[in-house]
Amino acid sequence: MAKIKFTKNELKNQRDALGRYERFLPTLRLKKEQLQGEVRRLSRELRDVRTRIDALEDEVRPWIALFDDPYDLAPFAAVERLDKEVVNVVGVNVTELRGVVFAGALPDLHDSPAWVDEAVQALRTRVELGLAERFLTAERATLAEELRTTTQRVNLFEKVKIPETLDNIRRIRIFLGDQQTAAVARAKLTKRKTSEQWRSA
Repeated sequence: MAKIKFTKNELKNQRDALGRYERFLPTLRLKKEQLQGEVRRLSRELRDVRTRIDALEDEVRPWIALFDDPYDLAPFAAVERLDKEVVNVVGVNVTELRGVVFAGALPDLHDSPAWVDEAVQALRTRVELGLAERFLTAERATLAEELRTTTQRVNLFEKVKIPETLDNIRRIRIFLGDQQTAAVARAKLTKRKTSEQWRSA
């Protein structure tokens, strides 16, 4: 705890500090609630994406195993570019994935096995879902870190700064009150002594 001066100026400084803490605390609490909501939303979206990945893999597993054909699907699932955007979420800049553009054209129907169209579509969907999972995970981690920092600030204000400032104000008031009482008592004593000296003279 910082050392305080028992003066009227220090009392004013402590009251000003208390006012600032009490003014900023509701904003921090609101930010904390919004961040909690965003982290929960992203967790739900991540669960949804992971469920879709599992469902897709379960769907293709039975028929993909039937084909021994060494047909190379990789060129048809190569990513040319990611459409992404930096957005501000509760005061934090995060990068969101808007879409995936694939480089390769679709396979030629005459030169490829019949199952390739479905396989390419499934592979592209899996790539999109994997990228969505990666971006959502990064976004959630960024917001979770900001939530941790904001929670620490809320706790600092609620549990340390405000109680400490209130205690400082109370102690300064008591000290100044005692000083004032002592000054009044000294004044009365001086007045009485002065009036006694006048009477005795």
